[in-house]
Amino acid sequence: MNDTEKVNELMQRLQHPLKAEIEAVRNIILQASGKMAERVKWNAPSFYYKKDMAAFHTRATQHVHLVFVFHNGAMIHNSSLLEGDYKDRRMAYFKDMADVKAKKKELERVVNEWVKLHEQV
Repeated sequence: MNDTEKVNELMQRLQHPLKAEIEAVRNIILQASGKMAERVKWNAPSFYYKKDMAAFHTRATQHVHLVFVFHNGAMIHNSSLLEGDYKDRRMAYFKDMADVKAKKKELERVVNEWVKLHEQV
C-alpha cells in the first residue's frame, strides 16, 4: 500500500539541513520505477516493491544517508553508489544537491536493478 500522504506529512515536520536533497532523492527513486511505493517505516521515508528496498536514516545530518536492504542473498554488485560490505544491506550517501544530481543515473539504475532482482519473489 502506497502511503505518500503520510510520507508528505513526515517530510513537512522533518528538521534536516539537507531536506531538499532528501526530497530530490525521494523523487528520483519514485520516478525511476513505477513499481516503487513509499511509506513511513523506522520513522523515516522508506521505499518498497514486494519487500523493503530502502529507507532514509534521517538522524544522520552531515549527509543524506539511504540504507538499501537486500533479501535472501540478492545483491547488486559493481555500483559506484552502494557502499559497505554488510551481508544484507548497502549504504548510499549524498553530500549536497550537486552530489544528488551527479549520482542520479546510478541511483535510477540501482532502483531498477533492485526491482528486477525481486520480480520473481
